[in-house]
Amino acid sequence: MNVARLNEEEQGILDVVARFLEERVRPHIEQLEAAGHYPDHLVAEMKELGLFGIAVPEEFGGLGLRPIAFAAVMEVLSRGWTTLSAYINSHSTVAYAISTYGTDEQKARFLPGLATGEHRGALCLTEPGGGSDLQAIRGTARDAGDNYAVTASKTYVTNGAKATVLLTFLKHPLNAGDEKQRFSLLLVEKPAEGVAVTTTFHKTAFGLVDTVQIEMDDVLVPKAHLLGGVEGKGFAQLMEALEMGRIAIASSAIGLAANALSEAKRYAAERVTFGVTIDQHQAVQMRLANMATRLVAARLITQEAARVKETGGRCDMITAMAKMYASDEALAIAHDAVVIHGGAGYIQEYPVERLHREALLYTIGEGTNDINRIVISRRMRGVDEMGYLGLLA
Repeated sequence: MNVARLNEEEQGILDVVARFLEERVRPHIEQLEAAGHYPDHLVAEMKELGLFGIAVPEEFGGLGLRPIAFAAVMEVLSRGWTTLSAYINSHSTVAYAISTYGTDEQKARFLPGLATGEHRGALCLTEPGGGSDLQAIRGTARDAGDNYAVTASKTYVTNGAKATVLLTFLKHPLNAGDEKQRFSLLLVEKPAEGVAVTTTFHKTAFGLVDTVQIEMDDVLVPKAHLLGGVEGKGFAQLMEALEMGRIAIASSAIGLAANALSEAKRYAAERVTFGVTIDQHQAVQMRLANMATRLVAARLITQEAARVKETGGRCDMITAMAKMYASDEALAIAHDAVVIHGGAGYIQEYPVERLHREALLYTIGEGTNDINRIVISRRMRGVDEMGYLGLLA
């Protein structure tokens, strides 16, 4: 993978990660998937490599990668094994939110442990029956002196069983005179009295990534754990933090797509029909060409999203584009990889069967692609976005 904007240190980190995946991970993926055991030994090695600290500033023990380098690492991780990138994604969003909006005390308390992986972060956003409408949540944070009393039910929490720091989206009860609902993000530590993992979901893919439902029953959370220390800022904080989440998902989807294309290209060079390998058949050549073009286009738009994020400009539109486009194209590439394999593509001993199942999740997670289309269309009403797109008002 060629990322021209990486400096020497960042490229060195990428090379180390790639070597770890090629030597320690890729030869064993199918056995790990079949065994169904959580890969604690690989997580331990990821901690040693500092991968849980890619979104944590250096002053708190992390790698502090720029968005473009963060995206590159996520792509390489996913190209190696998508499960490992899933362990890092929401964890990094939590770390990014704290490093961006946290008070000095919150940064000092949470970021060092998140950097080493001693503590694991998870996002508690979605509620049963709530879906993408986050402003319709029922979870509340009631004033209880020096604490908030939190009651909430959060579902589809990725890494929720392993997580120790839950970045939780909640609303405050309306006070007399309030014109609108106030939302906040609270840092809920687990284990804490009243926090319980009640359901573990069994998914079509990513079986080794714990996805759970978490119930919070009158949990006392210190007011010092209110992200940023000011009530009512949670929705804006969350939307900005999820921009990094979209970049992570887009990059992960690209890594999966690159893996699927590699497998399809290898199989096409080995499989013989009508006396020649199938990569000499024009229909397969055209399919491979389309897959390669989709991959490069998805990578470029994701790098552009990371560039805009790095410059500090408003990037909700471009990150939504990157997430939507990269995940859609990854699903299409994974599908074509199965088609090129023919019947073999439907057999579990071939990696493309798993990749095809995994690709679908990227179109759903971190905001469904239809939600991202709505984000894009709304931003297109702005003058700056019209100029960015080269459109006339």
